[in-house]
Amino acid sequence: MFKHFFLLLCLVSVSMFTSCDDDDNTANTTSRQAVISDYADLVLANYQAARADAVELDQSITDFIADPTAMKQQLAKNAWLAARESYGPTEAYRFANGPIDGEINGEEGPEGLLNAWPLDESYIDYVEGAANAGIINDMTLMPTITKDALASLNGEGGEENVSVGYHAVEFLLWGQDLTAPSELLAGQRPHTDFVDGGTAANANRRCDYLKACSALLLDHLQILIDQWVPNGPYRTTFLAQDDETNLSNIMTAIATLSKSELAGERVFTAYDNRDQEDEHSCFADNTHRDLRLNFNGIRDVYLGRNGALEGASINDLVFEANPTLGASIMGQLNTAQTAVYGTAIPFDFAISDDATRPDVIAAVTALRTLGDRIVEGGSAIGIEVRIE
Repeated sequence: MFKHFFLLLCLVSVSMFTSCDDDDNTANTTSRQAVISDYADLVLANYQAARADAVELDQSITDFIADPTAMKQQLAKNAWLAARESYGPTEAYRFANGPIDGEINGEEGPEGLLNAWPLDESYIDYVEGAANAGIINDMTLMPTITKDALASLNGEGGEENVSVGYHAVEFLLWGQDLTAPSELLAGQRPHTDFVDGGTAANANRRCDYLKACSALLLDHLQILIDQWVPNGPYRTTFLAQDDETNLSNIMTAIATLSKSELAGERVFTAYDNRDQEDEHSCFADNTHRDLRLNFNGIRDVYLGRNGALEGASINDLVFEANPTLGASIMGQLNTAQTAVYGTAIPFDFAISDDATRPDVIAAVTALRTLGDRIVEGGSAIGIEVRIE
């Protein structure tokens, strides 16, 4: 139900477009139900894209463990990076009481099984100074590595005991990043870690672990797709809820991601500690993309768009209620985008180098302000927005 919309053009060019005259206001009234329905379409499309890329990742991993060469390891790494491009924007659907981190049939949603971090590497595999660490090297804890067994150990004994998800796959492909930030290098795990008799023990178990983690990504993304498809359980519930509740949840999610989760947990904590262990994708040095993609998710939800498609949006509602505030929020959205995209690459260098650190704190400030502006936008349209 996506459509092209021209509300912004109408608002700034009233004298040029007679359809925007006061006598024809009804032609430009955005339906709240359209915003909500188009949001559901956007969510579904993004999760479908994320799973399609996860399928490609799974195939690359299958090819790699069947013939663990350096070239095939790099192809698997490339596929992981591509998979993060489609998953990153979906973070904007968290904190919205939806299936990703709400409840599905009385159980927690799969967010913690997909994207949990930070990750204690030694819970999974060997680390520097501990050659026998991790589930992979503990046959007593897990005699046979299976999907169900790995999922059951996720978060067992501590929230950093992450056993599955994108970052577990990342660690297995790249290994620890033991390089100095100034070297601009990611983890350097050798492909021989997956070769029987190679540089590390239990190569076959490492292959089994990597394959099981990849398969779990597909399972958990499919759970979300099944919830959001037309007539799916959550989508049916979502569309039946009152407009105020839905808009409050949608706007609370992006305001919280902007001001609290992204500006705080994902950027400022790492900035404050100057510690690459606090960055989101610390093994692959892909954190700069995580941050940009998470911001893209906020922007896309606010503007009601997904790639080349555009739908009814929160932006429409705010502009109709208060054009001045609408313009202010758009200005802050652009300011935040410039700031987030302006941090140095890779992120561990950005937070450690004195010359690049000011750009990081500028991104924090811009994201915090954006979160506050989204709250103001909610007030303008009569919606309570809460920053978690």
